[in-house]
Amino acid sequence: MTHISVTVDDGHLSALDGVVQGLRARGMQVEQVLDGLGIITGSVPPGTLGALSGVAGVLSVDEQLRHRLAPPDAPVQ
Repeated sequence: MTHISVTVDDGHLSALDGVVQGLRARGMQVEQVLDGLGIITGSVPPGTLGALSGVAGVLSVDEQLRHRLAPPDAPVQ
């Protein structure tokens, strides 16, 4: 699964539930809805990321970056 953040445009903030329903209908597993910010986080199966841009109210769809640190006892690289 690909973890993503969806930004909702200002014109659809009052209809955020409808945007969430549209994203779910296109395969997104919604994990968190940040009402005040207009951001929806979750995950999608590989290859379905582009379909989310077609949902009314979606301003952008961004893949979340993940960083991992080596364990404390790992040798210096």
